Amino acid sequence: QVQLVESGGGLVQAGGSLRISCAASGRTFSGYVMGWFRQAPGKERELVANIRWTGGSTYYADSVEGRFTISRDNIKNTVYLQMNSLKPEDTAVYYCAATIDRGNYRSRFELGYWGQGTQVTVSS
Repeated sequence: QVQLVESGGGLVQAGGSLRISCAASGRTFSGYVMGWFRQAPGKERELVANIRWTGGSTYYADSVEGRFTISRDNIKNTVYLQMNSLKPEDTAVYYCAATIDRGNYRSRFELGYWGQGTQVTVSS
């Protein structure tokens, strides 16, 4: 019943910006960590950013820190990833995920909920 639906992907030129969204439904997400992952062809899935639903503390991968911003809207039950200064190496399928907040322990997204993904392509 829990659903995570990504949208907003597309093709953008290097240096451009894009905002992708994750519409979350089926439950309240208090006590959850929301994450954005990406997977490029032939590469492993990697965590891009995450945010605690309650409190809003964030984490960013080194490769995107300073360029990407993760946020959430408590009313719309939506998580966003604002991507600026995009590079061709950002090209990937971007996935939204949610898992129970384990505090200072590593989030186990593999045990949580996942969306279907949205394609982001950055041309040079």
